[in-house]
Amino acid sequence: MHADTLTAPDLVALALGLLRGPGSRTRTIVGLAGPPGAGKSTLARHLVAEVERREGPGSAAYLPLDGFHLSAAQLDRLGLGHRKGAPPTFDAHGYVALLRRVTADRFQDIYVPDFDRDLDEPVAARHVVAPHTRLVITEGNYLAADEHPWPEARRLLRELWYVDADDAVREERLIRRHRDGGRDEATARHWVTSNDHPNGEYVKAGRALCTRIVRGEGLPVVPEGRSVP
Repeated sequence: MHADTLTAPDLVALALGLLRGPGSRTRTIVGLAGPPGAGKSTLARHLVAEVERREGPGSAAYLPLDGFHLSAAQLDRLGLGHRKGAPPTFDAHGYVALLRRVTADRFQDIYVPDFDRDLDEPVAARHVVAPHTRLVITEGNYLAADEHPWPEARRLLRELWYVDADDAVREERLIRRHRDGGRDEATARHWVTSNDHPNGEYVKAGRALCTRIVRGEGLPVVPEGRSVP
């Protein structure tokens, strides 16, 4: 495992290098793991946008684990509304099944769900993996977790990068995210302490399973809520 201080252009160069090295004729999936608020989605969107800028539209695609959040209705049914974002609140098997299809199916458009922070719900088919897509960037908290079925997901990845950020930076980002979602300051801080923090500590245990550690700070932001350009 490499622990590197790399700039955004360095990370883009690494991603492009995976398209030109051994196995470049097959579709490559790179995973980004890391605790909540580390910058996974920002990095993933940046990589996709930059690879597409160099290699052409549709050459890269974004596949977020957050698209497999259970809906509010299912969380209520399971009594897990207070743990939203924890491992049991994702359709992990559905996520693995989509990764398998992305690996095997090179002839059809493959539609990818996302999570809409304004709706606070998953939404279908926001992103697409086209037949000519060569690089897929997938990201999520639990890609480096030990529990079934996360190891099955890892076997489908060419590399898995751990996106790291200081805890204080993550906390600030998470509080701002929850405030933007409509929570007041006290409620946002309580949610971070009671839910995001334990989830983040759980994620950190998988750091050693990742192939590279990168920093999730200082990256250009690609806006959420739409397909990556």
